Amino acid sequence: MTHRERITATIRGDRCDHRPVTFWRHFFHKEHHAEGTVEAMAGWQKRFDWDMMKINPRADYHVQDWGVELEYSYKEFEKHRKVLFPVQTIDDWKKIEPLPLSAPSLAEHLVVVSELRKRFGKDLPILMTVFTPLAIAARLVPEETLLRDHLRENPAKVRPALEAITETFVRFVRELRVAGADGIFFATTSWASANMITWEEYMLFGVPYDLQVIKSTGDDALNLFHICGSRNFLRQLSTIDYHSQIYNWDSSDPTNSPIDTVAPLLARRGILGGIDHRGWLIHSGAEEIRLHMPGVLDKLPRNTIIGPGCAIAPETSYENLQAVKDSL
Repeated sequence: MTHRERITATIRGDRCDHRPVTFWRHFFHKEHHAEGTVEAMAGWQKRFDWDMMKINPRADYHVQDWGVELEYSYKEFEKHRKVLFPVQTIDDWKKIEPLPLSAPSLAEHLVVVSELRKRFGKDLPILMTVFTPLAIAARLVPEETLLRDHLRENPAKVRPALEAITETFVRFVRELRVAGADGIFFATTSWASANMITWEEYMLFGVPYDLQVIKSTGDDALNLFHICGSRNFLRQLSTIDYHSQIYNWDSSDPTNSPIDTVAPLLARRGILGGIDHRGWLIHSGAEEIRLHMPGVLDKLPRNTIIGPGCAIAPETSYENLQAVKDSL
């Protein structure tokens, strides 16, 4: 089977020649520009031949065109550091206006998608990472909790910024499809979680904006909805049409739903997961993983794409990743 056939069949719950698999990680030392991001993603794909490419750009590409400044890391395992934030007070939200697609960071990542599609052809499903509008807004402030405080203090001052972010990324997502993306990896980061806000607040400040972005991918898009963090709202969100064929969350986190208990809620959709990316994937040896994997696979429904619950630590052993792939 081809990569695309394997992913499509798994989403339907059909049997495949083997389970599809994908992993993703940051390459902090390369993701400063389009050429480096393309090189990193292409090298990762050629090394492991994953069944789906989740493009993993620098997280703050979403907000650099609004004035967030980074001190770039040149170390593979060390994150970039944000040094300037455009929103410091509640009145600063009025500075956030819709961006043109020619804005440098957005334009750069359209090039990334286009170049990777040229390199890998039609067979490989390629998804571009896009955060939800609320998650993007949270990267404009020095501390995420400041956005929460502003939403609770005076939502009318924040809503125009959320609308500007949404408008920008609706247009950006449409252009991603033109550039060659099959769809998007739509990530909530820490926001669809009881650790940050209530479900009622997410219904007000998350869902309406999320749906505008995700549905702008088009009827034929292959989208993955990533509900990040602990104490997440997966069960509530699974009742809403998020225009996504695949759902992904950290099912190894004890505060979240395990795959087997939530699978009935995701009938006729695919699930990506099964790998404890913060536990045994890092702390076991390759041979231990080979012995462990048959038991993992036996517990997963047929519509599961094998992968982590979030981006893996960059220092995760390649031998361990190969052991997972060899077990399928």
